[in-house]
Amino acid sequence: MDEKIKGQEVLLVKDQKDENLKAVTGTDEKGGLKTVPPTAEHEQSFLKFDKHSNALENFLSNFMRQFKNPTSLNFFKVPFESAVASARVLSEMLKAPEVPSNKEMLDSARVNPSDYAGEQKQPFQGIDPDKVKWEQFEQMGVSRESLEKGKHLDDLLQYRKTPLIPIAIKIGEVSLYTDARLSLKASGDDGTFIPVVHAIRKEPQLEREFFGHTFTDEDKKALKETGNLGRTVELTFPGKAEPTRSFVSIDRLTNDIIALSADRVRIPDEIKGVKLSDEQKKELSEGRSIYVEGMTSKTGKHFNANLQFNADKRSIEFRFGSPKQEQRQRQAPAGQEQPEQKELRVPKKMLGREISPEEQAKLKAGETVYMTGLIDKKGEPFNAYVRPNFEKNKFDFLKWNPDKSQAKEVTPDNASRTQVAVNSEGKTNEATKHVKEPLKQGQTEPTTGQEQKQEEKKRSKGMKM
Repeated sequence: MDEKIKGQEVLLVKDQKDENLKAVTGTDEKGGLKTVPPTAEHEQSFLKFDKHSNALENFLSNFMRQFKNPTSLNFFKVPFESAVASARVLSEMLKAPEVPSNKEMLDSARVNPSDYAGEQKQPFQGIDPDKVKWEQFEQMGVSRESLEKGKHLDDLLQYRKTPLIPIAIKIGEVSLYTDARLSLKASGDDGTFIPVVHAIRKEPQLEREFFGHTFTDEDKKALKETGNLGRTVELTFPGKAEPTRSFVSIDRLTNDIIALSADRVRIPDEIKGVKLSDEQKKELSEGRSIYVEGMTSKTGKHFNANLQFNADKRSIEFRFGSPKQEQRQRQAPAGQEQPEQKELRVPKKMLGREISPEEQAKLKAGETVYMTGLIDKKGEPFNAYVRPNFEKNKFDFLKWNPDKSQAKEVTPDNASRTQVAVNSEGKTNEATKHVKEPLKQGQTEPTTGQEQKQEEKKRSKGMKM
């Protein structure tokens, strides 16, 4: 039997108004269920779910949002390869559901939609700030007021990590000053929360076992290149007997390895105006990357990007590098070595300007960063949108923000166009071609002093003649 078919399941449904059990084939435009009789002739139209993905959870979650009171429906989950036979058996048992043996069998196959969409019952509740032990933050030189002023308080109270912030850790009479990300965790059974410090590591500790999982060479390569594992894996967390299917990513600011249980992830039907196919949603739910074209930004501009779920951000992230490598990874035969992609190293200093850890993280992720105070070859400052170019293994310095418009790779920004063209690219500007000094930022014409020097030079030449 085909292993792919062997890992698939089918959803059966019994409406209290109907005596017959049906197989689900999808939903209609109004959010209602589309069904067919669970017979061999309709087998190919059954809606199938990979039991190792969360596609079934996504389907039921979306169904619950549209179909508010499915109390008259009873759902059952059965293997695809035995769906027709299982439907016959369950149909007979439903005629006498109170019989203990029948009840046990029905309950083992039963699916409760509300279990998959529990978050729809009540809005998400953040952490009560009065339950946080702020005195422990103050011991690190961080106060509630400073977090609120830096607009980091909401991150903490929404179970997210702050950006990198300076902290001071006292060891005896010595204070250690460093940058770290902070988060909150529950403290005991009293309902209070205490800080967790996420310090910066030199590199991810990929050689160590991670909740029972040993990273393969392919795993390490994927985590280093994209920050994401590229698949879901079974992890055994403390206090849990059964392994949990999880996403794994790297915190790009600290190099921590982050895991997130897949059952806490919901893949949306639509992203930035593009409706995802079932295959695309399946790819995302299994940790893989997909390339999506024609998405619409907040400014109304269309753009394309690689999408992949990131466990650290707890959301789908956008990467604007080339899709070629991702396509090769999906299309290459199993076991075949993938062509190696050139690694674009992000320096700590660029054109005389220090690059902050946040900017480094964005550049590594393929994002565009606007930088001020860059220095051209003649020693003059200029500003630019800086974007990593993974295909050419270099950085592009752009005039416009490429994420908001179709930018041409010309000079950095409008104020620096003439300056960088003359100072760094060896070009000539008619108005300033006789100026021997490096142009300043925004300069397109000679200054008064430079004009005087040009006139004096002309008079001097006239006297010699």
